[in-house]
Amino acid sequence: MKILTFAVVAGLALAATQVFAQAKPEQQIEYRKASMTILGRSTAALGAMAKGDVPFNKDVAERHANLIAGLSDLPLTAGAYGPGTDKGAPTKADPKIWSQPDKFKAAYDKFTVAAKALPAAAADQKTLASALGDLGKTCKGCHDDYRSK
Repeated sequence: MKILTFAVVAGLALAATQVFAQAKPEQQIEYRKASMTILGRSTAALGAMAKGDVPFNKDVAERHANLIAGLSDLPLTAGAYGPGTDKGAPTKADPKIWSQPDKFKAAYDKFTVAAKALPAAAADQKTLASALGDLGKTCKGCHDDYRSK
């Protein structure tokens, strides 16, 4: 099942990269916003399980963790922060993303590494909580520096 999930996510990643590399900036912005919404909602679902607010369910946790891991790098690799995506549709992306691209990419890469560690941690509530803590630090770091208030 994990191999199938990986294959599907990899295929979608390749397709999204090819499609969105040619998309208009406003389409890339919408893709970026939708991706971040999905990432946030799946992270919140895992957080609720990790804290014990909802019963821990290994299968559901693994699905959310795999989704986060698979989707984590797509906004960056698919061009959703590309040229022209700093203007147009309302967005919370800070202009520093485009004026400090190397620093932004380094921060985003930390998020991706933490996201890709989630599936291995999702089988157990305690390890999930620890991995989510690591992920949360990367989210906060990026939001503190690269998200408009």
